Amino acid sequence: MFSILQNGGIFMYVILGVSIAALALFLERGVFLFFRLNLNTDQAFQRILSSLEKSNYRDALEECAKIEKHPLGRILKAGLLKSGKRDKEIELAMEENILREIPLVKARINYLTMFANISTLLGLLGTIVGLITAFQGVSNANAAMKQEILASGISVAMFTTAFGLIVAIPCLVGYYILNNRGDYWIEKFEEKALSLLNVLSSLRKERELQCQE
Repeated sequence: MFSILQNGGIFMYVILGVSIAALALFLERGVFLFFRLNLNTDQAFQRILSSLEKSNYRDALEECAKIEKHPLGRILKAGLLKSGKRDKEIELAMEENILREIPLVKARINYLTMFANISTLLGLLGTIVGLITAFQGVSNANAAMKQEILASGISVAMFTTAFGLIVAIPCLVGYYILNNRGDYWIEKFEEKALSLLNVLSSLRKERELQCQE
């Protein structure tokens, strides 16, 4: 591995640094999205719904408090705190919290596309530098050395191109994996927020009918 890096020249080390940064980012975001945010949303929502069906808003808030470290808990809690208000106010409260949580879910994921572009461009730059070095060397060298200099320059060019692509492709794959997982959670937030809105709206209408009777 070390000999390959040496053969590719200085750009290989720069691309290696980019790959380490990209791997660290992927692992950090992967742990957050797949493990720290791991929650059975249906089960958690059902517990809240069970409390609401008994008109026990305090228990429902306590259920939200149990999952308050998860964005869903904070979003649903915002809706429950507005349960006595109009539907639009409840909706806006939860939408505001969803918008607040989205940057946390999507944080730094797009850096992977930046790393992919950087590694590709560094590979291309290494290729150009390698070819320039090769042709300059050939023009100034004697006949016996020309073949060796040309081979060395082309080697640098090919190694940097290949290494740049080797880093760029996993970066793009990682980006789509993490981005799709982020979208999954955002859709879950919106789905459960809408479900809670419908439940609270139904309960409010039932109370109004009871008061009229």
